[in-house]
Amino acid sequence: MRHGLAIAIFAAAIVAEAVFYAAAGPETIQTGVQGMARILGLPYNTFLVLLGTGLLGLASGVVGAFAVLRRRSLIGDAVSHAALPGLCAAFFVLGTRQFEGMLLGATLSGLLGVFVIAWLQRHTRIKSDAAIGIVLSVFYGLGIVMSRIIQDDPSGQQAGLDSFLLGKTAGMVSQDLFLIAVVAANVVLIVALLHKEFKLIGFDPSFAAVQGWPVLLIDGVLMALLVATVIIGLPAVGVVLMAALVILPGISARFWTDRLSTLLVLAGLFGLLTGVTGTWVSTRAADLPAGAVIVLAGAGLFFLSMLVAPRRGVAARLAERAAASWQAGRDHLLRALYEVSERTLPERPAVRLSALRGARKWSAAMTAWLLFVAKRRGEVETAGGDAVRLTALGVETAAEIVRRHRLWELYLVEQAAIAADHVDRDADEIEHVLTPEIADRIETVLRESGKLPDEVVPTSVHPVEAAEPPKDR
Repeated sequence: MRHGLAIAIFAAAIVAEAVFYAAAGPETIQTGVQGMARILGLPYNTFLVLLGTGLLGLASGVVGAFAVLRRRSLIGDAVSHAALPGLCAAFFVLGTRQFEGMLLGATLSGLLGVFVIAWLQRHTRIKSDAAIGIVLSVFYGLGIVMSRIIQDDPSGQQAGLDSFLLGKTAGMVSQDLFLIAVVAANVVLIVALLHKEFKLIGFDPSFAAVQGWPVLLIDGVLMALLVATVIIGLPAVGVVLMAALVILPGISARFWTDRLSTLLVLAGLFGLLTGVTGTWVSTRAADLPAGAVIVLAGAGLFFLSMLVAPRRGVAARLAERAAASWQAGRDHLLRALYEVSERTLPERPAVRLSALRGARKWSAAMTAWLLFVAKRRGEVETAGGDAVRLTALGVETAAEIVRRHRLWELYLVEQAAIAADHVDRDADEIEHVLTPEIADRIETVLRESGKLPDEVVPTSVHPVEAAEPPKDR
């Protein structure tokens, strides 16, 4: 029922597009684009190219997001290179550079490339990366040979195949814009209609197959969308660079979210921004190819996302690691102060900094920084000279840290039969991530087995060095 409704909606959209084009005609569409350009105060050709590359980036980003999730990012590269023999074959058949005919030839050749990749994966021992490499190199090599034959033929000098190799965005006309707009709209519509199916095969195709979903058919539809998007982008970006426009928006968006719906929206927006930004920069700088600048804009957006995206970005990861490192240092500081003064608690004796550094093998700078942070948090206070002591809050906090540390040590000794002198280093790392719930569970297990003394803070399973308090002067 749902699939029938999706097909009906898509068919209705195709009919509506055909009726609109037949009723309006190319002249009306061109007039409308010119009117929008005047409203925005942009030259007609500039606005035309901006709109075309923006829509191309939007479609590429949405489809490319699924390609990234399916680990088929290089399929777009293979399709773009596999399209070259189709372009040349179409020129051989038509005898002229007829745009629609050459795109049809490129589409058929691209689909053939996808079929060959799928066949090699299913019926041979060749892995996906090798299959993609074979199709990419063989088809592209065949296309180069065919294009050279065309260029050597006196009747083929004006074939204009170079524009498909490297792209010729500035040569976009209203007919190209309409084609890109139709394909982009249909791509987004199909993704919206089949979002559930694409999501299922994107994350767990084996489960989808067990549930009876037509995985091959759904995957074929997705690959067809990818082929269509790549083919319409060839005149603008070219065979060599089209793969980047498919891949970059999706992987850039992946840094920002874990939700598929948000990922698709961001990938579409990033693709749109990539196309518009690259085109705009190329119009402002003389002799810069728009296709290459578009890809560089996408690369810039990717590096920006990689650096500053929350949670997944490099800066966020470094900040998270730094925070975890300082948290571990603070825990070690409090535990060291607690253990070297444990024999005299609940009194809070002063501890010399030299003894503290000796207990943890810290440098003077590290010790000074950790003490500064602990003082700001009200956990440590100066005790005169080079001595410090735990505050009441510090004793309470340190006792919980030591408790978690020793519970884990005792658990390893009693439950995993690890020697007592081998557990300290492991507990040093675990104590920072051991939640109160897990610590309570470990305590319950040990108490039920009779292995836990009746103490708030268990006694260490190995000797702990104590420090003498500083002498009065």
